[in-house]
Amino acid sequence: MSLATAEGRGLRALVLVIVAAGLVLPIVAGLWQTARAGFGILPAIGAGEISLAPLRTLADLPGFDTALRLTLVTGLGATVLSIALAVGVCAAMHGRMSPRASGRLLTPFLAAPHAAIAIGLAFLLSPSGWIARALAPLMGWDRPPMLVSVNDPDGGALILGLMVKEVPFLLLVILSALSQIPVRQHLAAGRSLGYGRGIVWIKVIMPQVWPLIRLPVMVMLAYALSVVDMALILGPSNPPTLAVLLLRLFSAPDIALLLPASAGALVQAGLVALAFGLLVAVERAGRAIGRWWVRRGGRGLSAEPGLWLATTLSAVLFAAGALAMLSLLLWSLAWRWPWPRLSPESWSLRAWSTPGSGWAEALANTALLAAATTALSLALAIAWLEGEDRARRGRAGWAEALIYLPLLVPQIGFLFGLNVLFLRLDLSGGFLTVIWAQALFVFPYVMIALSDPWRALDPRLPRAAASLGAGPWRRLFTIKLPVLLTPILTAAAIGIAVSVAQYLPTLFMGAGRIATLTTEAVTLSSSSDRRVTGVYATLQAGLPFAAYGAAFLIPALVHRNRKGLHPGGTA
Repeated sequence: MSLATAEGRGLRALVLVIVAAGLVLPIVAGLWQTARAGFGILPAIGAGEISLAPLRTLADLPGFDTALRLTLVTGLGATVLSIALAVGVCAAMHGRMSPRASGRLLTPFLAAPHAAIAIGLAFLLSPSGWIARALAPLMGWDRPPMLVSVNDPDGGALILGLMVKEVPFLLLVILSALSQIPVRQHLAAGRSLGYGRGIVWIKVIMPQVWPLIRLPVMVMLAYALSVVDMALILGPSNPPTLAVLLLRLFSAPDIALLLPASAGALVQAGLVALAFGLLVAVERAGRAIGRWWVRRGGRGLSAEPGLWLATTLSAVLFAAGALAMLSLLLWSLAWRWPWPRLSPESWSLRAWSTPGSGWAEALANTALLAAATTALSLALAIAWLEGEDRARRGRAGWAEALIYLPLLVPQIGFLFGLNVLFLRLDLSGGFLTVIWAQALFVFPYVMIALSDPWRALDPRLPRAAASLGAGPWRRLFTIKLPVLLTPILTAAAIGIAVSVAQYLPTLFMGAGRIATLTTEAVTLSSSSDRRVTGVYATLQAGLPFAAYGAAFLIPALVHRNRKGLHPGGTA
């Protein structure tokens, strides 16, 4: 074994230990602490006996059954509809738009935090929002209509908000998976046999794509079933979804409610596990039905209208998302905006001119947390991938599960238990604690974003450097990192966007003492001053946009005099 290989295995082992200690152990400890409290053991409040009383108390709470129903309807509904629209758009538009153009179109929707999108949609959908103002002359409304368009009891607005974020995410995931499949050849072969484009996608392409996107779909499903910030802004309020109900119980003045809240966190985790089981069952049933359908044969173009319907609905969804983001900026600058005008009658910078009122501190805290969390996550990801290269080993399946674990477990299921543990150790409420808590969720996204470009690097480049006498560290800093500058900065931009969007980790682990743009925007979303809310939400969306802009601009400036480097980082 060469010295470089031995060093690589040592580096790989060290990073794995750090990641396991920083990701797996905290989640397990948090789930254990939550489970203990869920079954009646929380010595801090005098509860020391195992009991099912917390579960019974939870079940007896008014609106608990409705909260469960809303959680399943909104989570499963948004996921199923998002998958249908994303697959339909890819089937209809594949080959008609370049991957680079698609990426640029999707970037704003991927960069905008969930809470910012939700606040913008609330501005758009509310009885006094843009849609109602546009319809007012046609409907003869002389005042905002008495309609429940936001926080509706059926969760329709929440489903729409989740889809605005989930459809672009799924499109990006599917487009990435399609790069590993000879789609053009499959389409040509299917069309030559008389099958329509949609049928070829359903029968031939999607069975190959699904295994590549299964984990991202599970991540999306887990988030949709346990989302808090979007549910607070767009979801039903009384009763709310289960995650919001649990947050209210955790935050209640009566500390005895911590026990049923912990029991509810276990129920939340159980719902996600049940949804995963349902997904596996549907996949197996779909496989059996698909085999029967393929063997049965038959040609037809019946799927074509569905593809164009999915494309049309997705375009409407993107338009709603774009208008939502635009409304944030307009409301932050508006002074007088009477009904039913479509634009403000007068403008003012007053909401922006008083940073001392809070947004300057929240912006500084958010930027500091994002920079520190992303830097830590990026360093770990690069160390992990470099260790794999030097050890000449690919990523094992268990390592893949390790990366996705924090994204598959509902945040509220373990963050409360982890917070209790940190309170006992007198570690809660500080910046370092919040940085570490956010890194639980930032690192997986950074790692996933950087892995494929890193492995796609032309191996001849470091080999050529090695033949000239360059050691492993010199090859890393003079060859790999400069060539992979664009993917690294893109991964950093994704990390910043994920950090900015974190609500529960900041709220729980910061003990409510660290104000960020997200925590403040969610709090202000229920206030009557849309101008101040618009300022916070605009800044919240602006930080990720700035990070993505830097990720595109810096490599262009650095490599402006170089030739022969492809955008993906290979030569």
